[in-house]
Formats: sequence, C-alpha cells, structure tokens
Amino acid sequence: MQYLGLALLVGLLALVCVLVALRILLGGNWLLGWLRGTLGLLVLAVSAVIGVVAWDVTSYQVLPQDKPLATLSFQRQGPQQFRVTLQEHGDERLYEMRGDLWQLDVRVLHFKGVAALLGFQTAYRLEALAGRYLALEQQNNSLPSQTALAKSPYGIDFWRLLRENQRDLMLFKPEAGRITFLPMADGALFAVRQSATGLVVEPLNTAAEQALRDWQ
Repeated sequence: MQYLGLALLVGLLALVCVLVALRILLGGNWLLGWLRGTLGLLVLAVSAVIGVVAWDVTSYQVLPQDKPLATLSFQRQGPQQFRVTLQEHGDERLYEMRGDLWQLDVRVLHFKGVAALLGFQTAYRLEALAGRYLALEQQNNSLPSQTALAKSPYGIDFWRLLRENQRDLMLFKPEAGRITFLPMADGALFAVRQSATGLVVEPLNTAAEQALRDWQ
C-alpha cells in the first residue's frame, strides 16, 4: 500500500511539471516564444519520464517479514519438462520450463535517509525464472528456458537506472538477489524467503527435501 502512495506522490510531481510546462507554452510574450516552446517541451518530457517511473514503482511490494516472497511447485510433464506453479501473495501463475535446475532472480529496493525516516520499508520484485540442463552440451544446444516475471513500462527501469549508474539519490539502495540453480523434481514444493544474509530456499514437502539431499 505504501508503494502506491509513493507512486501517487511521484505522479503528483509529474502533474506539477505538466502544469509548469503548460504555463510556459501558453505564456503571452511571443518574443521569447521559441525559448518557451523549447523549455516547455523539455519540462513535458521530464514530467512524462517521472510519470512512467511512478508507474514502475507500483510493481514493487513490501518485503514480507514472516511470510515467503513466493512458493514454487513443480509437476513433471515429460523428460526434463516441468510445469511450475508460482504463488506470490495469493496470486498464482503457471509456467512451462525445460531442464533439470531452476533459478529465481529478485530485485530488492532498500530505502534510506529521508525515505527511511518516513517509514518506507524494503521493497522487492520477482524478476525472472530460469531453467537449465545439467549437461553442458545439452545446455549449449538448447533454447534458453527463461521467463520474465515483471516488466518496466516503456523500457524505463528505475531500479536498473539506479544500479547501473551507481546513483542512489540519497534515498534508495538497489540490490539484486538470486536463488542459484537448484533441482527441479516432480511434486517438489519450495518457499523463497529473505533472510539477514540474502535469499534462502526452504523445502516444504518430502519431494523437495529429497531433491535437495540428492543435489548436495
């Protein structure tokens, strides 16, 4: 809920930029019209970017403290083919995966400075689910089995911009989390949780426990 509020705040900033742009564009002194036009269009462009950033922020959720980020269950559909059921806060999604192992990428967005003082809590977004084969030759000769779990609108990815440009705006700390490749097994059910040291996987049934024992 708090990230909807943050998105609305950013959206309000975008609206203010639009009003400023209109004020510039509709000014009565045409002697400086070309300057107003250039500046007004620039402010409109900035407001559009800010609005899309607000939209992107709504795809993040508060990191749960006593519940898993997600659960994944696997059902074998054929040789090295699985149907994966991913559940996140009651939302269930089905995916088809090929291979022997699975991997989950998660984005984490920490708040600091003024944002932390205002009570904003760590946020996360499930990013991608991937499968791979144990045999290197089979992996190299097969199509990649990867599914994007989230997508930023119009290619404007706020988290990636912060991370790649090493900018935190003194408010954010973007981090990448990953569950490295673990075995897929028929009937296995896993939970993904956030711990003090990072993401961890918890087996939730006998099939998952056996798969992890065999993998180790």
